[in-house]
Amino acid sequence: MNVLVVGGTGFVGERLCTELLDRGHEVAVLARHPEDGDLPDGVERVAGDVTDYDSIESAFEGRDAVYFLPALSPLFQPRGGNEMHFRVHRDGTANAVRAAEEHDVDRYVQMSALGADPDGPTAYIRSKGEAETIVRESDLSWTIFRPSVVFGEGGEFVSFTLKLTPPVVAPLPGGGKSRFQPIWIGDLTPMLADAIEDDEHVGATYEIGGPEVLTLADVAKAGREARGQSVTIVPIPMPLAGLGLTIAGAIPGFPMGADQYRSLQFDNTVRENEVSAFGVSESELTTLAEYLEID
Repeated sequence: MNVLVVGGTGFVGERLCTELLDRGHEVAVLARHPEDGDLPDGVERVAGDVTDYDSIESAFEGRDAVYFLPALSPLFQPRGGNEMHFRVHRDGTANAVRAAEEHDVDRYVQMSALGADPDGPTAYIRSKGEAETIVRESDLSWTIFRPSVVFGEGGEFVSFTLKLTPPVVAPLPGGGKSRFQPIWIGDLTPMLADAIEDDEHVGATYEIGGPEVLTLADVAKAGREARGQSVTIVPIPMPLAGLGLTIAGAIPGFPMGADQYRSLQFDNTVRENEVSAFGVSESELTTLAEYLEID
C-alpha cells in the first residue's frame, strides 16, 4: 500500500514508518519540517502544515492509507495557548479528512487519546473528542486509536516525570496518585500497522493500554531507580497545587497551568484493554520496569 503518515516525524510516527516499511509498504511523511525527522531510507518527505489545507491537499493524491498523528503534548501548555490544541487536533483533522475524501483514500487511521470527549475537562481532551467526531462523520473507512501514555526511547512521559521529581524528595500534586496504563512504543506500532491491513478494524475505536496500571509516583520511583537514585514523594494538596499552577500558568514561558492540573485529576486508564483485537494479550506486553531494566 502507498501510505501517508501525517505527523510522521514525531515519536510515534518515526517508529511507525519503520514498521510499515518492514511490511513492504511505500511510505511518505507529511510534516512542517520533514527534513528534521530521523526517518529510515526510502521514506518520501513532504512539507505541509495541517492547519493550512492548501499546503497539504496534494500530498494525499494516490495514497491508499493515511495516518493522522499530530498531537500537542497534554503535559505542557502549548505555545500560543490552549487554542492551539483545537487548531492542530480538531482543525488539522478536518483538513486531513477533507483531503483524504477528495482523493478517495481507502483507509484512514486517527491517533486520539484516552478519555477524548468534546465535553471533557481539558482543552486537549475536548479537541481530541471533536476531532473524533469529524472522523466518524466522514465518508472514510476509518479506525481510531485511544492509547494511554506511550513510553520508549525518545518519548517524553518518563523524562517529564523525572523533571517533576528530583532525587531524594519531590513534591507532587495529590501525592502522585494519578493513574496511567503506559504502553511501550514497540508494542503499539505493530497494532497501528495492522489497522490498515485487516478490514475488521474499519469503523472501530480501540482503547489501548499497557500490561499494568501505575501511579505517577510509581513512574517517578521507577525512573529514579533506573538511574541508581531514590525519591520520596511529598503530597501537595490538590486544591493548593491547582491554585499554584493556575497562577504560574499566567507567567509567559511557564510550561504548566490550570489545564495540566485538571489532567492530573482523572485517570488515564482503559475501561477494557482492546489489544486482543490485534491478537495480543496483556501478558505479552512490555512493562515499564522491563523497559527500564529494573527489578
